[in-house]
Amino acid sequence: MNDETGQSDQTNPEPPTVGDETATLLGFLERQRSTFAWKTGALDEAGLRATLAPSAMTLGGLLKHLARFEDDMSTEWLHGRRQLPPWNAVDWDADPDWDWNSASQDSPEELYARWRDAVVRSRALFAEALAEGGPGRQGTIASNPEIELPTLRYILLNMIEEYARHNGHADLLRESVDGLVGQDPPA
Repeated sequence: MNDETGQSDQTNPEPPTVGDETATLLGFLERQRSTFAWKTGALDEAGLRATLAPSAMTLGGLLKHLARFEDDMSTEWLHGRRQLPPWNAVDWDADPDWDWNSASQDSPEELYARWRDAVVRSRALFAEALAEGGPGRQGTIASNPEIELPTLRYILLNMIEEYARHNGHADLLRESVDGLVGQDPPA
């Protein structure tokens, strides 16, 4: 990432067509992250709060939701660590969509920084896990080693799927905000 808006330094990152499993998985995830950064980048409050009827989904909500997703997958599922702030202070039973619902209270700078920082943390934690055991390394829960969590491979595929799904939402939302369309950021 190169700035506070979450814009990616990479343009059109392509996964390796001939690569090992790890490079391919990480390549697809980076392409999804780059597409998301492009679709949500450089917008003001109005742009990040825009909705398409009848949905209440916003690009700001997507930023906050995917920040939580990055933290949850890499911190909790993969490394068995406690949920990070601000997620650990939320009453998820009272508002299971808090990340989506509260995004309109955050400034664009806060939303971009939260997502960008979560991606940086996630990249580091995935690199650590890959060094420890590759794509077959299982996630852990420190408080209960009896619980069997998915492998790093499964978690990466889950992340790719989540980004791909939400990039479709971001396509529609961004086009409605300022007309930005396309598959890849300009080269």
